[in-house]
Amino acid sequence: MRLLALLLLACSSLALAGPLAYVPNEKSASVSVIDTASDARLADIVVGQRPRGIAAGKEHLYLTDATTASLLIVDLASGKLLKSVPVGASPEGVSLSADGRRLAVAVEDDNAVVLLSAPQGNELARIKVAGKNPEHAVFSPDGRWLYVSAEEAEQVDVIDVAKQKQVGSIPVGKRPRGIGFLPDGSRAYVASELAGKVYVIDVARRSVLAEITAGQFPNGIAVDPLGKRVFVSNGRDPSVMAIDVASHTVLATIEVGKRPWNMAITPDGSKLYVANGRSGSVSVIDAVNLKKLAEIAVGELPWGVAIQ
Repeated sequence: MRLLALLLLACSSLALAGPLAYVPNEKSASVSVIDTASDARLADIVVGQRPRGIAAGKEHLYLTDATTASLLIVDLASGKLLKSVPVGASPEGVSLSADGRRLAVAVEDDNAVVLLSAPQGNELARIKVAGKNPEHAVFSPDGRWLYVSAEEAEQVDVIDVAKQKQVGSIPVGKRPRGIGFLPDGSRAYVASELAGKVYVIDVARRSVLAEITAGQFPNGIAVDPLGKRVFVSNGRDPSVMAIDVASHTVLATIEVGKRPWNMAITPDGSKLYVANGRSGSVSVIDAVNLKKLAEIAVGELPWGVAIQ
């Protein structure tokens, strides 16, 4: 049984009914844990000194820690830190491949993506990218590609995972941030903060299919499991927009907490969880009916969400 299930049972008669959402709190040096069935904050795991990027596997939680320039590997069964892996100064986003065998960490000061084995955390390659200060390195669903966004860029860099090198770039707007793929891997969606747009990329052709006007400073991207809707957080508005994949149109704009950042959606596609950096909260959105359900207090400066 997962550690957090035990914690909940120790203080309540309620049992877990949904997946858990994990929220790294950069300033609090903790990870808040939320039951997605009840939207109750169950516990906080104290880990690292400045946790930022997060990915969750079946047995492990992976976090980048900016202060220690490392990747932290946490055992979900015990909640204990198993390993701290040096990756380079100012690591940000971390991505886990769909097969659970590879990790990719975007390392800002190195202008590189570090590829590691999972769950061991052994470094496999350090791949330089064209964009300066890379923030996210996201695996395609088939694990063949890594799409990399950077704070000082006007393109998404493409890494061939097997070749362990950058093999191309796709022009987008200034300061690309969040990246999400459709489940079938045919398209990728990229939020460009300074351009105020979401770019729809044809993965096979490595070209932009459409540009969708977002709110002010679009940042995080989340894709529903059916591939029918894409969500983008607007950091300055503050809001989340739901985009219809078929028509490239905005279906709804939902108000959330201050400085919405990275997000995650439940495996059944019913709820979207949005980390609000300046509010110290997570907004819960009904991803079907497109309305806000709850606001959950977490730690200081939440960076993102992973659900497992």
